[in-house]
Amino acid sequence: MNRYYPKLKAKIWVPIEKVEEEALEQIRNLSTVPDLFRWIAVMPDVHPGYGMPIGGVVALKKAVIPYAVGMDIGCGVVTVKTNLSAKSVLKYRHQILKLFLEKIPVGFKWRGKALPSNLWEREPGGPVIGREWKKAQKQLGTLGGGNHFIEIQKDESEKVFLTVHSGSRNLGKQVASHYDRIAKQYCKKRGFNPPPGLSWLPVDSNEGKQYLSEMNFCIEFARENRRLIMESVLEVMRYFFPEMEVIEKLETIHNYASFEEHYGEKVVVHRKGAVRAQGRVIIPGSMGSATYIAEGLCNPESFCSCSHGAGRLLGRHEAKRKLNFAQVKRDLDERDVVLMTPDKSAVIEEARVAYKDIEKVMEYQKDLVKKTTRLIPIAVVKG
Repeated sequence: MNRYYPKLKAKIWVPIEKVEEEALEQIRNLSTVPDLFRWIAVMPDVHPGYGMPIGGVVALKKAVIPYAVGMDIGCGVVTVKTNLSAKSVLKYRHQILKLFLEKIPVGFKWRGKALPSNLWEREPGGPVIGREWKKAQKQLGTLGGGNHFIEIQKDESEKVFLTVHSGSRNLGKQVASHYDRIAKQYCKKRGFNPPPGLSWLPVDSNEGKQYLSEMNFCIEFARENRRLIMESVLEVMRYFFPEMEVIEKLETIHNYASFEEHYGEKVVVHRKGAVRAQGRVIIPGSMGSATYIAEGLCNPESFCSCSHGAGRLLGRHEAKRKLNFAQVKRDLDERDVVLMTPDKSAVIEEARVAYKDIEKVMEYQKDLVKKTTRLIPIAVVKG
């Protein structure tokens, strides 16, 4: 497979004819950023985003692009392996999911009272976090909507895994949009006119430093959010299975920028819908399909990155036009997956067929990760 496309300044881990034209146009736009280092690495789950496609990795020498990080800063997946057998869990699936929804706000819901967290011992630094501080406290420990989920899964030996996918909630969105506005002003004053969503800030400027500081807080917030959700998940599971033990915990994040060394130079690597493929990583599929745990191969051509999931095949609006809830439910029933959601219309856009085939995605990136564990969903909560 031809991987490098000089006109795009990109290396692409999927046949180029499978990349949507909108995503290709975003790659073309990104290749015009003056500070671009080497090439853009395009993961096999690529699909259109805002400014930069989701499933994209870009390294810049001295700048940061807020929307090349994305809105849901620090979004990620946490998985715990338990000592439970799938057989013991199957008959309680509906009751378990019902309790998940009672204990964990989903969709646009917040908590009535903030959960205790060491995160609030920090002083709110930066204009956005200072402004959103009180709201963010009530969003901590909430799942959100869209592709965020809680799943009960099983591996090939029938052991139960519990997986949560969530991020920085509204806080990350507010930080991203605030600093994109500042970046637009910065570029305009200096005679630059980047495409929408690709305005940048120098990392050594006050504005750039402030963005990175608030971005890093959002990453901490998202990690704490997942921890608290998982605490609630484990509490529910122990109600049904007091003997349950957590054998192992693993976490993977995407949507962030970090200072790293690649090809002998220190650069700012942006991973929007991509993860660092070093050590063990979690790569979820879609609702009803497999999640993979894999060993990252730290391929230098991808800036040591891999996909963050399966990636959308149908846009959210397109999925709602083409599908209905009965179809989604029937597909899950055929796969023996129990679904619980407070919003049947919203969950249509998360149908399995609205996403790329995770098996093909894993095949395309076999030089980025090595599969170690395949997890099959048996129950899922969606916002």
